[in-house]
Amino acid sequence: MIKRDTVFCMIGADADRAAITASVHEPELPHAVRIVDTTLRDGSHAMTHRFTETQVRDTVRALDRAGVEVIEVTHGDGLGGSSFNYGFSRTDEMRLIAAARDEAKQAKIAVLLVPGSGTVDDLKRARDHVADLVRVATHATEADVSPQHFTAARDLGREIAGFLMMAHRVWPEDLAKQARIMVDAGRQAPYCTDSAGALLMHEARARFEALVAEVGDEAWVGYHDHQNLSFGVADSVIAHEAGVRYIDGSLCALGVRGRQQPDRSARRGVRPARIDTGLDVGALLDAAEDVVRPYLTRWPKLDRNAVVRGWAGVRSSFLLHAETAAERYKVPAPDILRRGGELGLVGGQEDMIIDSTIELAGERR
Repeated sequence: MIKRDTVFCMIGADADRAAITASVHEPELPHAVRIVDTTLRDGSHAMTHRFTETQVRDTVRALDRAGVEVIEVTHGDGLGGSSFNYGFSRTDEMRLIAAARDEAKQAKIAVLLVPGSGTVDDLKRARDHVADLVRVATHATEADVSPQHFTAARDLGREIAGFLMMAHRVWPEDLAKQARIMVDAGRQAPYCTDSAGALLMHEARARFEALVAEVGDEAWVGYHDHQNLSFGVADSVIAHEAGVRYIDGSLCALGVRGRQQPDRSARRGVRPARIDTGLDVGALLDAAEDVVRPYLTRWPKLDRNAVVRGWAGVRSSFLLHAETAAERYKVPAPDILRRGGELGLVGGQEDMIIDSTIELAGERR
Protein backbone atom coordinates (compact mmCIF):
# COMPACT_ATOMS: atom_id res chain seq x y z
CA MET A 1 0.00 0.00 0.00
CA ILE A 2 1.14 3.54 -0.71
CA LYS A 3 0.56 6.05 2.03
CA ARG A 4 -0.25 9.52 0.74
CA ASP A 5 -0.97 12.75 2.57
CA THR A 6 -4.15 14.35 1.31
CA VAL A 7 -6.14 17.41 2.30
CA PHE A 8 -9.74 16.60 3.12
CA CYS A 9 -12.41 19.30 2.76
CA MET A 10 -15.81 19.54 4.38
CA ILE A 11 -18.28 21.63 2.40
CA GLY A 12 -20.43 23.76 4.70
CA ALA A 13 -23.75 25.44 4.00
CA ASP A 14 -21.93 28.62 3.02
CA ALA A 15 -19.64 26.60 0.69
CA ASP A 16 -16.55 27.53 2.73
CA ARG A 17 -13.97 24.77 2.87
CA ALA A 18 -12.55 23.82 6.24
CA ALA A 19 -9.50 21.72 5.38
CA ILE A 20 -7.93 19.20 7.66
CA THR A 21 -4.90 17.08 6.89
CA ALA A 22 -5.26 13.33 7.09
CA SER A 23 -3.67 10.22 5.63
CA VAL A 24 -5.18 7.96 3.02
CA HIS A 25 -4.07 4.49 2.07
CA GLU A 26 -4.17 4.25 -1.69
CA PRO A 27 -3.79 0.85 -3.32
CA GLU A 28 -0.67 0.16 -5.31
CA LEU A 29 -2.04 -1.22 -8.56
CA PRO A 30 -0.05 -4.26 -9.72
CA HIS A 31 -1.48 -4.09 -13.25
CA ALA A 32 -2.12 -1.41 -15.87
CA VAL A 33 -5.87 -1.57 -15.18
CA ARG A 34 -7.75 -2.58 -12.06
CA ILE A 35 -10.93 -4.37 -13.13
CA VAL A 36 -13.95 -3.97 -10.83
CA ASP A 37 -16.67 -6.54 -11.41
CA THR A 38 -20.24 -5.29 -10.86
CA THR A 39 -22.18 -8.45 -11.76
CA LEU A 40 -23.58 -8.71 -8.23
CA ARG A 41 -24.50 -5.02 -7.88
CA ASP A 42 -25.41 -3.53 -11.25
CA GLY A 43 -26.68 -6.96 -12.21
CA SER A 44 -29.11 -6.77 -9.32
CA HIS A 45 -31.30 -4.52 -11.50
CA ALA A 46 -31.45 -7.12 -14.26
CA MET A 47 -32.29 -9.78 -11.70
CA THR A 48 -34.99 -7.52 -10.18
CA HIS A 49 -32.92 -7.65 -6.98
CA ARG A 50 -33.57 -11.40 -6.57
CA PHE A 51 -30.02 -12.67 -6.05
CA THR A 52 -29.76 -15.60 -3.68
CA GLU A 53 -26.92 -16.27 -1.28
CA THR A 54 -25.94 -19.35 -3.29
CA GLN A 55 -25.72 -17.34 -6.51
CA VAL A 56 -23.53 -14.75 -4.81
CA ARG A 57 -21.22 -17.37 -3.33
CA ASP A 58 -20.84 -19.24 -6.62
CA THR A 59 -20.19 -16.04 -8.58
CA VAL A 60 -17.64 -14.65 -6.13
CA ARG A 61 -15.72 -17.93 -6.06
CA ALA A 62 -15.53 -17.95 -9.85
CA LEU A 63 -14.48 -14.29 -10.10
CA ASP A 64 -11.91 -14.76 -7.35
CA ARG A 65 -10.37 -17.72 -9.19
CA ALA A 66 -10.13 -15.57 -12.32
CA GLY A 67 -8.07 -12.98 -10.46
CA VAL A 68 -10.63 -10.16 -10.29
CA GLU A 69 -9.32 -7.67 -7.72
CA VAL A 70 -12.61 -6.00 -6.68
CA ILE A 71 -16.13 -7.45 -6.63
CA GLU A 72 -19.08 -5.15 -5.89
CA VAL A 73 -22.07 -6.56 -3.98
CA THR A 74 -25.19 -4.63 -2.94
CA HIS A 75 -28.72 -3.87 -4.05
CA GLY A 76 -28.63 -2.34 -7.53
CA ASP A 77 -29.23 1.12 -6.06
CA GLY A 78 -26.64 0.60 -3.37
CA LEU A 79 -26.78 0.21 0.39
CA GLY A 80 -30.28 0.90 1.65
CA GLY A 81 -31.69 0.66 -1.88
CA SER A 82 -34.15 -2.11 -1.02
CA SER A 83 -37.35 -0.07 -0.94
CA PHE A 84 -40.75 0.45 -2.51
CA ASN A 85 -39.35 3.09 -4.87
CA TYR A 86 -36.41 1.04 -6.16
CA GLY A 87 -37.59 -2.52 -5.57
CA PHE A 88 -37.19 -4.83 -2.60
CA SER A 89 -34.34 -7.33 -2.35
CA ARG A 90 -35.09 -11.01 -2.05
CA THR A 91 -32.19 -11.46 0.36
CA ASP A 92 -30.90 -8.87 2.80
CA GLU A 93 -27.86 -7.25 1.22
CA MET A 94 -25.80 -7.56 4.39
CA ARG A 95 -26.15 -11.34 4.16
CA LEU A 96 -25.00 -11.18 0.56
CA ILE A 97 -22.00 -8.98 1.44
CA ALA A 98 -21.02 -11.36 4.24
CA ALA A 99 -21.37 -14.35 1.91
CA ALA A 100 -19.19 -12.66 -0.69
CA ARG A 101 -16.53 -11.91 1.90
CA ASP A 102 -16.56 -15.56 3.00
CA GLU A 103 -15.85 -16.77 -0.53
CA ALA A 104 -13.27 -14.19 -1.64
CA LYS A 105 -9.73 -15.37 -0.98
CA GLN A 106 -7.86 -12.51 -2.66
CA ALA A 107 -10.52 -10.14 -4.06
CA LYS A 108 -11.77 -7.09 -2.19
CA ILE A 109 -15.51 -6.66 -1.68
CA ALA A 110 -16.94 -3.27 -2.63
CA VAL A 111 -20.28 -1.68 -1.81
CA LEU A 112 -22.11 1.19 -3.51
CA LEU A 113 -23.81 4.00 -1.61
CA VAL A 114 -26.07 6.69 -3.07
CA PRO A 115 -26.58 9.51 -0.54
CA GLY A 116 -30.27 9.83 0.15
CA SER A 117 -30.82 6.10 -0.24
CA GLY A 118 -27.90 4.91 1.86
CA THR A 119 -26.83 6.35 5.20
CA VAL A 120 -23.79 6.41 7.43
CA ASP A 121 -25.46 3.70 9.53
CA ASP A 122 -25.61 1.54 6.39
CA LEU A 123 -21.87 2.10 5.93
CA LYS A 124 -21.22 0.97 9.49
CA ARG A 125 -23.31 -2.16 8.96
CA ALA A 126 -21.37 -2.91 5.78
CA ARG A 127 -18.13 -2.43 7.71
CA ASP A 128 -19.33 -4.99 10.25
CA HIS A 129 -19.83 -7.39 7.32
CA VAL A 130 -16.26 -6.74 6.16
CA ALA A 131 -16.76 -4.63 3.06
CA ASP A 132 -13.36 -3.33 1.91
CA LEU A 133 -14.15 -0.57 -0.58
CA VAL A 134 -16.94 2.04 -0.56
CA ARG A 135 -18.06 3.67 -3.81
CA VAL A 136 -20.17 6.77 -3.19
CA ALA A 137 -22.32 7.84 -6.16
CA THR A 138 -23.70 11.30 -6.84
CA HIS A 139 -25.09 13.07 -9.89
CA ALA A 140 -22.29 14.48 -12.05
CA THR A 141 -22.91 18.03 -10.79
CA GLU A 142 -23.40 17.17 -7.10
CA ALA A 143 -20.09 15.88 -5.76
CA ASP A 144 -20.46 18.10 -2.70
CA VAL A 145 -23.67 16.54 -1.37
CA SER A 146 -22.04 13.62 0.40
CA PRO A 147 -19.09 14.75 2.54
CA GLN A 148 -20.45 12.95 5.60
CA HIS A 149 -20.55 9.68 3.69
CA PHE A 150 -17.01 9.69 2.36
CA THR A 151 -15.72 11.07 5.65
CA ALA A 152 -17.45 8.22 7.45
CA ALA A 153 -16.01 5.69 5.01
CA ARG A 154 -12.55 7.13 5.51
CA ASP A 155 -12.94 7.05 9.29
CA LEU A 156 -13.96 3.40 9.01
CA GLY A 157 -10.66 2.72 7.27
CA ARG A 158 -12.09 1.84 3.88
CA GLU A 159 -10.85 2.58 0.40
CA ILE A 160 -13.06 5.21 -1.20
CA ALA A 161 -14.14 5.76 -4.80
CA GLY A 162 -16.67 8.25 -6.13
CA PHE A 163 -19.12 7.92 -9.02
CA LEU A 164 -20.02 10.98 -11.07
CA MET A 165 -23.21 9.60 -12.58
CA MET A 166 -24.80 10.69 -15.88
CA ALA A 167 -21.45 12.05 -17.03
CA HIS A 168 -22.78 12.61 -20.55
CA ARG A 169 -24.82 15.57 -19.27
CA VAL A 170 -21.77 17.53 -18.08
CA TRP A 171 -19.05 19.18 -20.16
CA PRO A 172 -15.59 17.63 -19.61
CA GLU A 173 -14.18 20.68 -17.83
CA ASP A 174 -17.14 20.78 -15.44
CA LEU A 175 -16.85 17.05 -14.77
CA ALA A 176 -13.18 17.61 -13.91
CA LYS A 177 -14.16 20.27 -11.36
CA GLN A 178 -16.48 17.78 -9.69
CA ALA A 179 -13.70 15.19 -9.65
CA ARG A 180 -11.52 17.77 -7.93
CA ILE A 181 -14.14 18.14 -5.17
CA MET A 182 -14.09 14.38 -4.69
CA VAL A 183 -10.32 14.10 -4.48
CA ASP A 184 -9.99 17.07 -2.13
CA ALA A 185 -12.58 15.38 0.09
CA GLY A 186 -10.61 12.16 0.30
CA ARG A 187 -11.87 9.94 -2.47
CA GLN A 188 -9.09 7.94 -4.07
CA ALA A 189 -10.74 7.18 -7.42
CA PRO A 190 -13.23 9.58 -9.03
CA TYR A 191 -15.21 7.86 -11.80
CA CYS A 192 -16.55 9.06 -15.11
CA THR A 193 -19.84 7.15 -14.97
CA ASP A 194 -21.76 6.79 -18.23
CA SER A 195 -24.98 5.77 -16.51
CA ALA A 196 -26.99 5.86 -19.75
CA GLY A 197 -24.44 4.31 -22.10
CA ALA A 198 -24.71 7.50 -24.10
CA LEU A 199 -21.10 8.61 -24.61
CA LEU A 200 -19.60 8.33 -28.08
CA MET A 201 -15.88 7.65 -28.30
CA HIS A 202 -14.72 11.24 -28.77
CA GLU A 203 -17.02 12.38 -25.96
CA ALA A 204 -15.67 9.72 -23.62
CA ARG A 205 -12.05 10.56 -24.47
CA ALA A 206 -12.61 14.26 -23.72
CA ARG A 207 -13.95 13.41 -20.26
CA PHE A 208 -11.19 10.92 -19.47
CA GLU A 209 -8.48 13.38 -20.47
CA ALA A 210 -10.07 16.18 -18.46
CA LEU A 211 -10.28 14.06 -15.29
CA VAL A 212 -6.76 12.69 -15.62
CA ALA A 213 -5.37 16.17 -16.26
CA GLU A 214 -7.15 17.49 -13.16
CA VAL A 215 -6.46 14.77 -10.58
CA GLY A 216 -4.15 12.23 -12.20
CA ASP A 217 -1.17 13.16 -10.03
CA GLU A 218 -3.21 12.62 -6.86
CA ALA A 219 -5.70 9.82 -7.56
CA TRP A 220 -6.56 7.05 -9.97
CA VAL A 221 -9.40 7.83 -12.37
CA GLY A 222 -12.15 5.25 -13.01
CA TYR A 223 -14.66 4.49 -15.76
CA HIS A 224 -18.08 2.80 -15.47
CA ASP A 225 -20.17 2.45 -18.59
CA HIS A 226 -23.21 0.81 -20.14
CA GLN A 227 -23.28 -0.78 -23.56
CA ASN A 228 -26.50 0.67 -24.97
CA LEU A 229 -24.92 2.27 -28.04
CA SER A 230 -22.26 -0.48 -28.28
CA PHE A 231 -19.32 1.81 -27.50
CA GLY A 232 -18.51 0.49 -24.02
CA VAL A 233 -15.62 -1.81 -24.96
CA ALA A 234 -14.06 0.73 -27.33
CA ASP A 235 -14.45 3.46 -24.71
CA SER A 236 -12.69 1.24 -22.17
CA VAL A 237 -9.65 0.89 -24.42
CA ILE A 238 -9.69 4.66 -24.95
CA ALA A 239 -9.94 5.10 -21.17
CA HIS A 240 -6.75 3.12 -20.68
CA GLU A 241 -4.98 5.16 -23.37
CA ALA A 242 -6.04 8.33 -21.54
CA GLY A 243 -4.64 7.15 -18.21
CA VAL A 244 -7.76 5.69 -16.55
CA ARG A 245 -6.79 2.92 -14.11
CA TYR A 246 -10.12 1.56 -12.79
CA ILE A 247 -12.52 0.03 -15.33
CA ASP A 248 -15.81 -1.71 -14.47
CA GLY A 249 -17.37 -4.70 -16.18
CA SER A 250 -19.75 -7.58 -15.53
CA LEU A 251 -20.13 -11.21 -16.52
CA CYS A 252 -22.57 -11.86 -19.38
CA ALA A 253 -23.09 -8.08 -19.64
CA LEU A 254 -25.27 -8.40 -16.54
CA GLY A 255 -25.99 -4.76 -15.79
CA VAL A 256 -29.32 -2.99 -15.73
CA ARG A 257 -31.43 -5.47 -17.70
CA GLY A 258 -28.13 -7.00 -18.71
CA ARG A 259 -26.47 -4.17 -20.55
CA GLN A 260 -23.31 -3.15 -18.79
CA GLN A 261 -20.03 -3.65 -20.59
CA PRO A 262 -19.41 -7.41 -20.55
CA ASP A 263 -16.25 -8.64 -18.83
CA ARG A 264 -15.73 -11.13 -21.63
CA SER A 265 -15.94 -8.52 -24.39
CA ALA A 266 -13.75 -6.22 -22.35
CA ARG A 267 -11.08 -8.91 -22.27
CA ARG A 268 -11.37 -9.32 -26.06
CA GLY A 269 -10.72 -5.60 -26.31
CA VAL A 270 -7.88 -5.26 -23.82
CA ARG A 271 -5.99 -8.40 -24.74
CA PRO A 272 -5.20 -7.45 -28.37
CA ALA A 273 -4.42 -3.94 -27.10
CA ARG A 274 -1.90 -5.57 -24.73
CA ILE A 275 -3.41 -4.00 -21.64
CA ASP A 276 -2.27 -5.81 -18.50
CA THR A 277 -5.23 -6.71 -16.29
CA GLY A 278 -3.80 -9.72 -14.47
CA LEU A 279 -6.96 -11.70 -15.22
CA ASP A 280 -7.39 -15.30 -16.36
CA VAL A 281 -9.54 -14.94 -19.48
CA GLY A 282 -10.37 -18.65 -19.62
CA ALA A 283 -11.56 -18.61 -16.02
CA LEU A 284 -13.75 -15.57 -16.78
CA LEU A 285 -15.33 -17.39 -19.72
CA ASP A 286 -16.01 -20.35 -17.45
CA ALA A 287 -17.55 -18.07 -14.81
CA ALA A 288 -19.85 -16.47 -17.36
CA GLU A 289 -20.99 -19.67 -19.09
CA ASP A 290 -21.06 -22.12 -16.18
CA VAL A 291 -22.05 -19.91 -13.23
CA VAL A 292 -23.88 -16.76 -14.32
CA ARG A 293 -25.65 -17.71 -17.53
CA PRO A 294 -27.70 -20.54 -15.91
CA TYR A 295 -29.33 -18.15 -13.42
CA LEU A 296 -30.08 -15.31 -15.85
CA THR A 297 -33.77 -14.52 -16.06
CA ARG A 298 -33.27 -13.13 -19.57
CA TRP A 299 -30.28 -13.34 -21.90
CA PRO A 300 -28.78 -9.85 -22.25
CA LYS A 301 -29.25 -8.23 -25.64
CA LEU A 302 -29.31 -4.78 -27.20
CA ASP A 303 -32.99 -4.52 -27.98
CA ARG A 304 -35.01 -1.45 -28.91
CA ASN A 305 -35.52 -0.25 -25.35
CA ALA A 306 -31.82 -0.53 -24.54
CA VAL A 307 -30.81 1.47 -27.60
CA VAL A 308 -33.49 4.12 -27.01
CA ARG A 309 -32.30 4.52 -23.43
CA GLY A 310 -28.75 5.24 -24.60
CA TRP A 311 -29.95 7.54 -27.37
CA ALA A 312 -32.23 9.48 -24.99
CA GLY A 313 -29.59 9.60 -22.25
CA VAL A 314 -31.76 8.00 -19.58
CA ARG A 315 -30.21 6.55 -16.43
CA SER A 316 -29.75 2.80 -16.55
CA SER A 317 -31.90 1.96 -13.54
CA PHE A 318 -34.96 3.52 -15.21
CA LEU A 319 -35.32 0.75 -17.78
CA LEU A 320 -37.19 -1.85 -15.76
CA HIS A 321 -39.36 0.84 -14.18
CA ALA A 322 -40.27 2.13 -17.65
CA GLU A 323 -41.10 -1.35 -18.91
CA THR A 324 -43.28 -2.02 -15.88
CA ALA A 325 -45.12 1.30 -16.37
CA ALA A 326 -45.52 0.54 -20.08
CA GLU A 327 -47.31 -2.70 -19.34
CA ARG A 328 -49.52 -1.17 -16.67
CA TYR A 329 -50.62 1.93 -18.59
CA LYS A 330 -50.41 0.54 -22.15
CA VAL A 331 -47.87 3.13 -23.29
CA PRO A 332 -44.85 2.05 -25.39
CA ALA A 333 -41.72 1.83 -23.28
CA PRO A 334 -39.61 3.75 -25.85
CA ASP A 335 -41.98 6.70 -25.51
CA ILE A 336 -41.57 6.63 -21.72
CA LEU A 337 -37.80 6.51 -22.01
CA ARG A 338 -37.71 9.38 -24.49
CA ARG A 339 -39.90 11.47 -22.20
CA GLY A 340 -37.53 10.72 -19.30
CA GLY A 341 -34.67 12.05 -21.41
CA GLU A 342 -36.62 15.18 -22.34
CA LEU A 343 -37.37 15.85 -18.66
CA GLY A 344 -33.76 15.27 -17.64
CA LEU A 345 -34.73 12.85 -14.88
CA VAL A 346 -31.92 11.76 -12.56
CA GLY A 347 -31.42 8.99 -10.03
CA GLY A 348 -33.96 9.11 -7.23
CA GLN A 349 -36.74 10.33 -9.53
CA GLU A 350 -38.02 6.89 -10.49
CA ASP A 351 -41.45 7.84 -9.16
CA MET A 352 -41.71 10.49 -11.89
CA ILE A 353 -41.72 7.71 -14.48
CA ILE A 354 -45.28 6.93 -13.37
CA ASP A 355 -46.29 10.60 -13.60
CA SER A 356 -44.88 11.00 -17.09
CA THR A 357 -46.42 7.71 -18.24
CA ILE A 358 -49.87 8.81 -17.07
CA GLU A 359 -49.39 12.06 -18.98
CA LEU A 360 -48.40 10.13 -22.11
CA ALA A 361 -51.41 7.87 -21.71
CA GLY A 362 -53.64 10.95 -21.59
CA GLU A 363 -52.03 12.41 -24.70
CA ARG A 364 -52.72 9.17 -26.60
CA ARG A 365 -56.46 9.24 -25.90
